[in-house]
Amino acid sequence: MAALFRRTTAGRSGEWYYCLRHRAVEEGPDCPAQDRFGPYPTRAEAEHAMDTARERNEAWRKDPRWRDDDAEDDDEDGNGGPAAV
Repeated sequence: MAALFRRTTAGRSGEWYYCLRHRAVEEGPDCPAQDRFGPYPTRAEAEHAMDTARERNEAWRKDPRWRDDDAEDDDEDGNGGPAAV
């Protein structure tokens, strides 16, 4: 018996993605959305997806509008929580 609903990936050819599962750049809807970053307009931008995510995370961590705790509570790597002794 065939499935009533078939799960398909979302995206179009000409859109570039960085697949987190394969750790590779892919064009179009090859992998499920939960496993990829994108879409990016160019292959080069998709190749730098992890760098872009890292830069955005760092900017978010440093943005005082998104801080709920005191700066003194940060551990050495800036993730918050108690410092290692």
